[in-house]
Amino acid sequence: MRIRPARPDDAESLLEIYAPYVEKTAITFEYEVPSLRDFSRRIAETLKGFPYLVLEDDGIIQGYAYAGPFKGRAAYDWAVETTIYIRQGSHGKGYGKALYAALEEELKRRRFLNAYACIAYSEREDETLTLDSPRFHERMGYTRCGTFRQCGYKFGRWYDMIWMEKQLGDHPADPQPIQKA
Repeated sequence: MRIRPARPDDAESLLEIYAPYVEKTAITFEYEVPSLRDFSRRIAETLKGFPYLVLEDDGIIQGYAYAGPFKGRAAYDWAVETTIYIRQGSHGKGYGKALYAALEEELKRRRFLNAYACIAYSEREDETLTLDSPRFHERMGYTRCGTFRQCGYKFGRWYDMIWMEKQLGDHPADPQPIQKA
Protein backbone atom coordinates (compact mmCIF):
# COMPACT_ATOMS: atom_id res chain seq x y z
CA MET A 1 0.00 0.00 0.00
CA ARG A 2 1.36 3.40 -0.97
CA ILE A 3 -0.12 6.88 -0.43
CA ARG A 4 1.09 9.71 -2.64
CA PRO A 5 -0.07 13.12 -3.86
CA ALA A 6 -2.60 12.97 -6.66
CA ARG A 7 -1.77 14.32 -10.11
CA PRO A 8 -4.18 15.65 -12.73
CA ASP A 9 -3.24 12.67 -14.92
CA ASP A 10 -4.75 10.40 -12.22
CA ALA A 11 -8.16 11.74 -13.23
CA GLU A 12 -9.18 8.71 -15.28
CA SER A 13 -8.56 6.28 -12.39
CA LEU A 14 -10.17 8.58 -9.84
CA LEU A 15 -13.19 9.16 -12.06
CA GLU A 16 -13.53 5.37 -12.39
CA ILE A 17 -13.81 5.26 -8.58
CA TYR A 18 -16.16 8.26 -8.37
CA ALA A 19 -18.59 7.45 -11.21
CA PRO A 20 -20.47 4.61 -9.43
CA TYR A 21 -21.08 6.91 -6.46
CA VAL A 22 -22.71 9.45 -8.78
CA GLU A 23 -24.69 6.90 -10.79
CA LYS A 24 -25.85 4.52 -8.04
CA THR A 25 -25.69 6.26 -4.66
CA ALA A 26 -26.84 9.34 -2.81
CA ILE A 27 -23.38 9.68 -1.25
CA THR A 28 -22.71 12.49 -3.68
CA PHE A 29 -25.51 14.78 -4.79
CA GLU A 30 -24.07 15.17 -8.28
CA TYR A 31 -26.51 13.85 -10.86
CA GLU A 32 -24.09 13.53 -13.79
CA VAL A 33 -20.60 12.05 -13.86
CA PRO A 34 -18.15 14.87 -14.63
CA SER A 35 -16.16 14.72 -17.84
CA LEU A 36 -12.57 13.55 -17.65
CA ARG A 37 -11.45 17.08 -18.51
CA ASP A 38 -13.55 18.64 -15.74
CA PHE A 39 -12.39 16.07 -13.20
CA SER A 40 -8.76 16.65 -14.11
CA ARG A 41 -9.33 20.38 -13.70
CA ARG A 42 -10.88 19.79 -10.25
CA ILE A 43 -7.78 17.90 -9.15
CA ALA A 44 -5.44 20.62 -10.46
CA GLU A 45 -7.44 23.38 -8.75
CA THR A 46 -7.47 21.55 -5.42
CA LEU A 47 -3.71 20.94 -5.56
CA LYS A 48 -3.08 24.70 -5.79
CA GLY A 49 -3.78 25.08 -2.08
CA PHE A 50 -4.82 21.82 -0.49
CA PRO A 51 -3.68 18.21 -0.17
CA TYR A 52 -5.12 15.62 -2.55
CA LEU A 53 -3.93 12.06 -1.90
CA VAL A 54 -4.34 8.72 -3.65
CA LEU A 55 -3.83 5.26 -2.21
CA GLU A 56 -2.35 2.59 -4.46
CA ASP A 57 -2.27 -1.11 -3.71
CA ASP A 58 -0.40 -3.36 -6.14
CA GLY A 59 -0.12 -0.37 -8.47
CA ILE A 60 -3.90 0.19 -8.65
CA ILE A 61 -5.48 3.31 -7.17
CA GLN A 62 -7.98 2.06 -4.58
CA GLY A 63 -9.12 5.39 -3.16
CA TYR A 64 -8.51 9.08 -2.79
CA ALA A 65 -9.00 11.80 -0.22
CA TYR A 66 -8.61 15.53 -0.39
CA ALA A 67 -9.35 18.76 1.40
CA GLY A 68 -10.75 22.00 0.11
CA PRO A 69 -11.80 25.35 1.46
CA PHE A 70 -14.49 25.31 4.11
CA LYS A 71 -15.70 28.81 3.25
CA GLY A 72 -14.29 31.58 1.10
CA ARG A 73 -13.57 34.14 3.83
CA ALA A 74 -10.18 34.81 5.41
CA ALA A 75 -11.40 34.02 8.93
CA TYR A 76 -11.96 30.41 7.81
CA ASP A 77 -8.44 29.90 6.45
CA TRP A 78 -7.61 27.32 9.15
CA ALA A 79 -10.66 25.17 8.36
CA VAL A 80 -11.09 22.65 5.52
CA GLU A 81 -13.76 20.38 4.14
CA THR A 82 -12.57 16.80 3.67
CA THR A 83 -13.68 14.23 1.09
CA ILE A 84 -12.89 10.55 0.62
CA TYR A 85 -13.87 7.88 -1.90
CA ILE A 86 -12.85 4.23 -1.92
CA ARG A 87 -13.17 1.94 -4.95
CA GLN A 88 -16.37 -0.14 -4.82
CA GLY A 89 -15.54 -3.62 -3.54
CA SER A 90 -12.43 -2.39 -1.70
CA HIS A 91 -14.04 -1.31 1.56
CA GLY A 92 -12.99 -2.91 4.83
CA LYS A 93 -9.30 -3.18 3.92
CA GLY A 94 -8.10 -0.17 5.92
CA TYR A 95 -7.72 2.08 2.88
CA GLY A 96 -10.02 4.79 4.22
CA LYS A 97 -8.33 4.90 7.62
CA ALA A 98 -4.87 5.07 6.02
CA LEU A 99 -5.92 7.82 3.59
CA TYR A 100 -7.61 9.96 6.24
CA ALA A 101 -4.69 9.55 8.65
CA ALA A 102 -2.27 10.69 5.92
CA LEU A 103 -4.58 13.54 4.93
CA GLU A 104 -4.85 14.73 8.54
CA GLU A 105 -1.07 14.63 8.98
CA GLU A 106 -0.62 16.73 5.86
CA LEU A 107 -3.30 19.17 7.01
CA LYS A 108 -1.56 19.52 10.38
CA ARG A 109 1.77 20.08 8.65
CA ARG A 110 0.18 22.90 6.69
CA ARG A 111 -1.26 24.35 9.95
CA PHE A 112 -4.94 23.67 9.30
CA LEU A 113 -6.81 23.33 12.60
CA ASN A 114 -10.36 22.19 11.82
CA ALA A 115 -11.62 19.51 9.43
CA TYR A 116 -15.27 19.26 8.42
CA ALA A 117 -17.06 16.51 6.51
CA CYS A 118 -20.36 17.13 4.75
CA ILE A 119 -22.17 13.78 4.59
CA ALA A 120 -25.43 12.67 2.97
CA TYR A 121 -27.60 11.14 5.65
CA SER A 122 -30.84 9.30 6.24
CA GLU A 123 -32.26 7.89 9.46
CA ARG A 124 -33.03 4.73 7.48
CA GLU A 125 -30.50 3.09 5.21
CA ASP A 126 -31.71 2.32 1.71
CA GLU A 127 -30.28 0.90 -1.51
CA THR A 128 -28.53 4.20 -2.32
CA LEU A 129 -27.33 5.38 1.08
CA THR A 130 -25.96 3.54 4.10
CA LEU A 131 -24.70 4.92 7.38
CA ASP A 132 -21.14 3.76 6.63
CA SER A 133 -19.76 7.27 6.13
CA PRO A 134 -20.97 8.72 9.46
CA ARG A 135 -19.72 5.59 11.21
CA PHE A 136 -16.33 5.84 9.50
CA HIS A 137 -15.97 9.50 10.47
CA GLU A 138 -16.90 8.72 14.07
CA ARG A 139 -14.18 6.05 14.18
CA MET A 140 -11.76 8.67 12.83
CA GLY A 141 -12.59 11.03 15.71
CA TYR A 142 -15.16 13.29 14.06
CA THR A 143 -18.27 14.39 15.94
CA ARG A 144 -21.60 15.42 14.52
CA CYS A 145 -22.12 19.16 14.70
CA GLY A 146 -25.06 19.96 12.43
CA THR A 147 -27.95 18.65 10.37
CA PHE A 148 -29.68 20.10 7.34
CA ARG A 149 -33.01 18.33 6.93
CA GLN A 150 -34.21 17.16 3.52
CA CYS A 151 -31.82 19.44 1.65
CA GLY A 152 -30.72 17.04 -1.10
CA TYR A 153 -32.97 15.35 -3.64
CA LYS A 154 -31.74 12.35 -5.60
CA PHE A 155 -33.34 9.19 -6.98
CA GLY A 156 -36.83 10.47 -6.17
CA ARG A 157 -36.20 10.96 -2.48
CA TRP A 158 -35.10 13.66 -0.04
CA TYR A 159 -31.93 13.21 2.01
CA ASP A 160 -30.50 15.07 4.96
CA MET A 161 -26.96 16.40 5.10
CA ILE A 162 -24.95 16.19 8.30
CA TRP A 163 -21.76 18.00 9.17
CA MET A 164 -19.10 16.31 11.24
CA GLU A 165 -16.01 18.01 12.63
CA LYS A 166 -12.61 17.23 14.03
CA GLN A 167 -10.15 19.63 15.59
CA LEU A 168 -6.67 18.90 14.31
CA GLY A 169 -4.75 21.10 16.72
CA ASP A 170 -4.78 23.79 19.37
CA HIS A 171 -6.26 27.16 18.52
CA PRO A 172 -3.71 29.82 19.52
CA ALA A 173 -4.62 33.47 19.98
CA ASP A 174 -2.39 34.39 17.04
CA PRO A 175 -2.35 31.43 14.61
CA GLN A 176 0.38 31.09 12.02
CA PRO A 177 -0.76 31.37 8.41
CA ILE A 178 -1.53 28.12 6.67
CA GLN A 179 0.92 26.74 4.13
CA LYS A 180 -0.50 26.14 0.67
CA ALA A 181 2.01 23.40 -0.16
